[in-house]
Amino acid sequence: MSIKQHIPNAITCGNLVSGCMSVLFIACGMPVKAAVMIFVAGLFDFFDGFAARMLHAKSPIGADLDSLADVVASGVAPGFIMYWLMVRATDLPDVRWMGISILPCLAFLLPVFSAIRLAKFNVDDTQKTSFRGLPAPGMAIFIASLPLALSQVGHLTDGVLGYWACLGFTLVFSFMMVSRLRFFSFKMKSAKWKGNEVRWIFLIVAVVAVAVFRLVALPFVMVLYMLLSVFFAEGIEHKTHE
Repeated sequence: MSIKQHIPNAITCGNLVSGCMSVLFIACGMPVKAAVMIFVAGLFDFFDGFAARMLHAKSPIGADLDSLADVVASGVAPGFIMYWLMVRATDLPDVRWMGISILPCLAFLLPVFSAIRLAKFNVDDTQKTSFRGLPAPGMAIFIASLPLALSQVGHLTDGVLGYWACLGFTLVFSFMMVSRLRFFSFKMKSAKWKGNEVRWIFLIVAVVAVAVFRLVALPFVMVLYMLLSVFFAEGIEHKTHE
């Protein structure tokens, strides 16, 4: 096997290491750095697939390695960030077992459903041009955006994002990952406007929102992606196959 065959897998390992670093940072009480590492992991996740296509180095091992890395970076790491937010919520009910508050452990539904989502993706041939269920990295980006947005408005550590709101996010995103709803991908056959209208509208709005509102815009950008997908992804899929 040539060296170029290993390049995508090496990039995938960067995704895995970034996920591990995110968990390390959140364990050390550094949620902003933990969130940033999830975005770094997302970059590695994008470029490993890009490199595999450019180098014609796709392989079953690479696909499985990518999923295993995503379980950490797009499952375990955001799960721990959500746990961190839940523990600090002012309205957290005091329910203890073996000396720990157990209700924040519901945050670990995120890695569970992320793993299920990734396993389904590997055996589903209908997800080549769009996705069935919210991609796990999309969930991870939303969760990672929460501490970044809260840090900008000065409410990261005061529990302003209540426990029930955090639990609601956890349940909704867990469901969305394993749902049959169609979500559009950014794999475009060309950069033309025609046929890619929804993708370009999303990208333009996202760039403008982040430029104007900075980190606070990030969670809303992810919600916009979900809404556009729910209303338009099926139509995009049909056009792709026409």
